[in-house]
Amino acid sequence: MPDTPFAPVILGNEPGSFPHSVLAERHPAIIRQVRDAFPYGPGQHRALDDLLKSCTQGTVEPLPDDAPDRDRWREWGLPGCSGRSWYDVPWLWSESYFYRRLLDAVGWFGTGAWQGIDPFRPFKRAELDAQETDEELAALDALPGLPEEERAQALLHGSLWGNRADLGFRLSAEGAEAREPAPSLVADDSAALWALLPPGGTATLVLVADNAGRELVPDLLLIAHLLAEGRAARAVLHVKPYPYYVSDATTADVVDALHRLRAASGAAAEYARVLWSAMADGRLTVRAHPFSCAPLPYAEMPDDLRAEFAAATLTVFKGDLNYRRLVGDRLWPPTTPFRETTAYFPGPVAALRTLKSEVITGLSAATESALVAAEARRWRTSGTHALIQVDAR
Repeated sequence: MPDTPFAPVILGNEPGSFPHSVLAERHPAIIRQVRDAFPYGPGQHRALDDLLKSCTQGTVEPLPDDAPDRDRWREWGLPGCSGRSWYDVPWLWSESYFYRRLLDAVGWFGTGAWQGIDPFRPFKRAELDAQETDEELAALDALPGLPEEERAQALLHGSLWGNRADLGFRLSAEGAEAREPAPSLVADDSAALWALLPPGGTATLVLVADNAGRELVPDLLLIAHLLAEGRAARAVLHVKPYPYYVSDATTADVVDALHRLRAASGAAAEYARVLWSAMADGRLTVRAHPFSCAPLPYAEMPDDLRAEFAAATLTVFKGDLNYRRLVGDRLWPPTTPFRETTAYFPGPVAALRTLKSEVITGLSAATESALVAAEARRWRTSGTHALIQVDAR
């Protein structure tokens, strides 16, 4: 993105700031949780200890010589960050690299028995199998009797607020589940979103997923509705190519979510049938592009991904991390127009996001003033507020 002195790139080197707390508190907590979740061997424990020391007290170190993606990370800025404090490089870069190194520590990229074992799987499965998921799936039985527009809106909001389920918060914050029970929408462009996806159209929807579990399920339900009701003729679901940010969805998580829906009864099972059929005939495809785990904003996306987004009727970015990458991980003035920060994007784009970081654009001056007066800066990071923003071109 262009240089914007009025919107500096976010770093984690300010004590007391939210990014600093993620690096100093959340990441060590995640290392402890991962260590306790698996019967890892001495080598993995030593590697986790080394990562803990490095990311809290040391400097960014290069990937191992035999890392399969070493050249890719060189392109993504590793040479410029290597040797610097984790707190002094861009926060987005530092966070992303932490998860990449965590996978090294537990053997994900290795050649041994732990290759490809998701270190976050126990947390994802526990959420997917929770009683709350049963209750949410049972609530779907109330939808078939509603007009299509109301069902569509209900499922859109289910996808939006499903983003509150972020395991990174749960693993690092005591009492994270006790957050405010009545969230509020700080921006709502849902009418513009529906205008791009009218019933009976031939739209291609691209949805860039965020979390697995109880967020991915409502994302899939929304896709199923759009396909079944003719608001989309084709859908592409982008997930991460490897475990990332604790709860980010991978292809394995999509499979788990579909099996969870198939095992349910009533409307949930019917949505599962729609999705299963759509995957079989190609109307729904899953993509795991390497750039999905890049420590960079989408303004720097590669040409093949740009072409895919350009061909879509609408691309929807889910979640906080994708929002940071969509608009740029900067301290924008909150009233900066959303369309200004997404002007580089090659087609119509929307964001569905609950607020869990300090990045925010597209607010009215009145909304910003009310939020600041009520909650100081906490509204930016607590996950109790959300937005639906659309740049329809």
